[in-house]
Amino acid sequence: MDQLTIRKVSSDFEREKLRFPFGFKGAFLTELWQTVVLLEGAKGQYGVGLATQSVLYGDADVFASTSEANGNAWMFALSNRALTWLKDKSFENPVAALDALLPWLYQEGKTLTGQAKLNINFVFNALVSVDNAMWMLYAKQKNLSTFHELIPAPYKSAFSHQNDKVAVMFQISYNMPLSDIEQAVEAGYFVFKLKTGSPGDQASMLKQDQVRLKEIHETINATLKRINSNKRMYYTMDANGRYEKKATLKAYLDYAKQIGAFDRILFYEEPFVEANTEHVGDLGLIVGADESVHNEQDALKKIKLGYKAFILKGIAKTLSQTIKIAKVAHDHQIPCLCSDLTVNPVLIEWNKIIAASLPPFPGLGMGLMETNGDMNYVAWEAMKQKHPFPEASWTQARDGVFHLDASFFEKMGGMMTVSTHYKAFLGLKD
Repeated sequence: MDQLTIRKVSSDFEREKLRFPFGFKGAFLTELWQTVVLLEGAKGQYGVGLATQSVLYGDADVFASTSEANGNAWMFALSNRALTWLKDKSFENPVAALDALLPWLYQEGKTLTGQAKLNINFVFNALVSVDNAMWMLYAKQKNLSTFHELIPAPYKSAFSHQNDKVAVMFQISYNMPLSDIEQAVEAGYFVFKLKTGSPGDQASMLKQDQVRLKEIHETINATLKRINSNKRMYYTMDANGRYEKKATLKAYLDYAKQIGAFDRILFYEEPFVEANTEHVGDLGLIVGADESVHNEQDALKKIKLGYKAFILKGIAKTLSQTIKIAKVAHDHQIPCLCSDLTVNPVLIEWNKIIAASLPPFPGLGMGLMETNGDMNYVAWEAMKQKHPFPEASWTQARDGVFHLDASFFEKMGGMMTVSTHYKAFLGLKD
């Protein structure tokens, strides 16, 4: 059998500033490191993998325990420990490599951060660049040219669609100016993702979340009236596990009903702290799971608790782990979508190809994904030029939708193509 063998490894990173502090999980980011991994196989072929590091997403306790830069340095160091472990080893495919590596790397992560209860998502985020590089190397070695071919046989059934449209969730952070929301409505966006779980104790969090919902709802309604539009609007919420009790969430939803916003809610994402095991099937809306689903077992537990959607995050948890969760969802008729990690333009395509290959999201009739880099990075226009196909029509949303043609699927969104920028950055000749 032709094994995936890794002979040489290297890595680097670029730092990208954010336009304003980006708030979620009750804290704020000011920059995001963009890491790059280069793997060389036994036959001289190479794979390049990118990742956007988000220490706050990976483990909020790690983020709070040190400086923002040092937290990023820890995650990058963990990526490099993974590379050292992989060197001169052989595997059937990236999934097998990750399965073998993960238990050891998790212990390394605990030691590195000093966190005995390190959230496994910190480790997954550190592995994204490594995993992506392995998938590129694997595709070259096996001469695979489509996303469906790339996915190993046990998981293919979950990715059997080809949506020609993927709706974009426009993310609204804690402190985004209302004028930005007005502009988004004017630009045609119709799915809005509200970051909930504001800073503070549970009472102040709930109050601020309610105030924020009201001002956003009123802003959207006023804008629709001003531009004379009757376009259907959808809201999603994401608390990133900040709500401790179901009763608090119910109070928020009751308030949404009171102000006329509830009927616009498509789903509510990851409301509770991970220790919360309350059933959510009686809340009157779809509740989705994201960071609390680390593996297939977690996915099955969430289904039993009444969760009716999974938010896939291959750009945060690795493609190798994500396809396993997608398979569980497919087997239980649980709809999926893809959320962002404020990733760079190349990684958007990794999310987009997954969203395009999933069954259409209920109520929308198309795929669904989030991307918010354009509204958060200072140098977004320059970052777009690092994409291998920066002028492709499918890189730009129109009226809140990515329109995907045959070239998108033929090129896999560029996810298996190294751009001129990254070739120069890594010193590659071809």
